[in-house]
Amino acid sequence: MAGRTLYEKIWASHTVGILPTGQTQLFIGLHLIHEITTAPAFDMLREKGMDVAFPERTFATVDHIVPTDIRTRPFLDSEAEELTQALEKNVGQFGVEFFGVESPNQGIVHVIGPQLGLTQPGMTLACGDSHTSTHGAFGTLAFGIGTSQVRDVLATQTLAMDKLKVRRINVNGALGTGVYAKDVILSIIRRLGVGGGKGFAYEYGGTAVDKMNMEERMTVCNMSIEGGALAGYVNPDLTTFEYLKGRPYVPSGVALERAVAYWKSVASDPDATYDDVVSFEGKDIEPTVTWGINPGQAVGISEKLPRPEEYSDPDGAKKAYEHMGWQPGSPILGTPIDVAFVGSCTNSRITDLRAAAKIAKGRKVKSGIRALVVPGSAEVKKLAEEEGLHEIFKEAGFEWRAAGCSMCLAMNPDKLNGREISASSSNRNFIGRQGSPGGRTLLMSPAMVAAAALSGKVVDVREYQ
Repeated sequence: MAGRTLYEKIWASHTVGILPTGQTQLFIGLHLIHEITTAPAFDMLREKGMDVAFPERTFATVDHIVPTDIRTRPFLDSEAEELTQALEKNVGQFGVEFFGVESPNQGIVHVIGPQLGLTQPGMTLACGDSHTSTHGAFGTLAFGIGTSQVRDVLATQTLAMDKLKVRRINVNGALGTGVYAKDVILSIIRRLGVGGGKGFAYEYGGTAVDKMNMEERMTVCNMSIEGGALAGYVNPDLTTFEYLKGRPYVPSGVALERAVAYWKSVASDPDATYDDVVSFEGKDIEPTVTWGINPGQAVGISEKLPRPEEYSDPDGAKKAYEHMGWQPGSPILGTPIDVAFVGSCTNSRITDLRAAAKIAKGRKVKSGIRALVVPGSAEVKKLAEEEGLHEIFKEAGFEWRAAGCSMCLAMNPDKLNGREISASSSNRNFIGRQGSPGGRTLLMSPAMVAAAALSGKVVDVREYQ
């Protein structure tokens, strides 16, 4: 009998049954919710007179719309206050654990799940947010879902889903100096395309991925959805187990030993078969920056912007050039910026902040540049302040904020204005994503963002190392 992938193992162990539609009814082990996609879902439960089936399997926080500067209640933004109050009411009525603004566990949902040890190998996980694939770094099948599916999970703890194919993505060898996990995933999406993962789950591996710490693996898995894959994961290993040990929701003692034995068992078998296999060489990846209006429109820092006809979607490339105002053949190096943003569920963890602080230390943000550092959780903020990272950033001229999604998306006061150009460690460079219809977003690693803030333009971070 051929070996099985982690995807196949977890899918089989969580299958409740096959529905008349042919879809699988899949049990969801952990459900994470936030203030944006939940209010209508809870209202639907009330309309039908239903309760939350397993309230102990759902955890809530505020992240998307919560302000990162002035957090006095009521919030200055009436919509943020209204949505926060709605979530507070719903979790209170239905008995769901809630990490509110004043909680030491508050933060971006995809940061606090792993941080608390809620996210564990071998489980299924759902959240009403497209970047739920982040949790796959732990050997978890994690799915971003819509509001009606949030309702379904609240009511039944299950989802109706179609089974995916599995593509193995190997990143072999070692990464060079100044090359980070963000560069890896941008390179993968650039090659495979923003729709290349449609119908697939991505399994990331190879020696470069094996050497990554958990926060780097989270960055890679986070952007699986940007490549069209509904889920992305890394097989659990010793790095995973060491990260989880001692976290609040992780068992200890004999129970931990049993858990680790199970976690090991769900990893893909050495003789597992895949629907597709793609390989990359770590040495070929350089610091990478997006130039267009989707994450697949990216170039290495030494490259020039491509011609539209070099893309499978030349019309999409032309649209990107029209919006961005660039010319094919121009270098990305030296592109001026107006705003620098370190944060988001992709790159706001402690190792991300350390990487940015290492570049910023003893230097100054270029005059006229608005620069923000937004930790992904209250705990990350606390750790960074204990290490003095906040002082490094503030002395350099960055704004040091409270935890939240911030400038990753236009749902809170942190937004671009007019035609501003942003160097951003977030995950999407869509038109209007950062709050201005004319704004322009360049995605890059946190270290690259810090270097751009200091220079006032896109630079090769290796010059600072």
